Amino acid sequence: MANRHLSRSIVLQTLFEWDFNGQKDESVKDILDQNTSEFGPGLDDSSFMSSLVDTVLRKKQIINEIIEKAAPEWPIDKISIVDRNILRMGLSELLFSDRGEVPPKVAINEAIELAKTFGGDSSGRFVNGVLGAVYKEMGEPGKDETSKKKIKFETDPAKFPIEMKAGAVVYARDGAEIYLAFVHDVFGYWTLSKGSIEENEKAEDGAIREIKEEIGLDVKIKEILGENEYIASHPEKGKIRKKVYYFLAEGSHEDLVLEEGTGGLDKAQWFKLSEIPELKIYDDILPIITKAIEIITK
Repeated sequence: MANRHLSRSIVLQTLFEWDFNGQKDESVKDILDQNTSEFGPGLDDSSFMSSLVDTVLRKKQIINEIIEKAAPEWPIDKISIVDRNILRMGLSELLFSDRGEVPPKVAINEAIELAKTFGGDSSGRFVNGVLGAVYKEMGEPGKDETSKKKIKFETDPAKFPIEMKAGAVVYARDGAEIYLAFVHDVFGYWTLSKGSIEENEKAEDGAIREIKEEIGLDVKIKEILGENEYIASHPEKGKIRKKVYYFLAEGSHEDLVLEEGTGGLDKAQWFKLSEIPELKIYDDILPIITKAIEIITK
């Protein structure tokens, strides 16, 4: 889509100026408006451009960490301004966009084309290598899909399909020490074991089953800790609401065995309570973990 490619070019120009001028987030909207007026007069794609810029800024820390993990020999400040902002755009679309609107292959190919057009001689290969590595870690979603007629998905959040999930803060005692079990994802974060609740299954039963399947541990539910809800994209269903029930669960301090083929996870491990403040953990589950520790240590 020619207009969409132009829109991405304008977003890249905007992010380049934002980055070059010290990453002042409050100035981005003005820069985008000015660039749209100069390079895309009459272009009716402001919603897409604003959304892409907003995602890059909101997810900047996570995206930068993913780039450095995928290209460890290239610290983020050593990558050229053009290349690193193309990577930020590409990863924003690859990881956080609606795949019904932007399939993974489109996100990658568009980033490569921007790199070839605006970057240096090796930019295309570099961007392709980084995004390709992340795409592979994701399990290459949509790799075998053929072109399909575009489906119109629901846009009202209140009408999004709901997917129920359950997980737990799993703890174990070994003498005087208390340990918590975490799983590690491909983006470098430690998180809680969880999975989907099956039809007609109680949330606590789903948590017990998923923990057993995911990390090979038998647990006993002690109490409910709370719940989280967030919006995610599904390639066939469009936007969906994921509601996760979190429990406090006790198990024995034995070796954790991560299920083979667990998408997005690469290891499972116990940590002492004293080690947890040093872990990289998603902000939305920190209150759940804090509450669990308060209960366990009473």
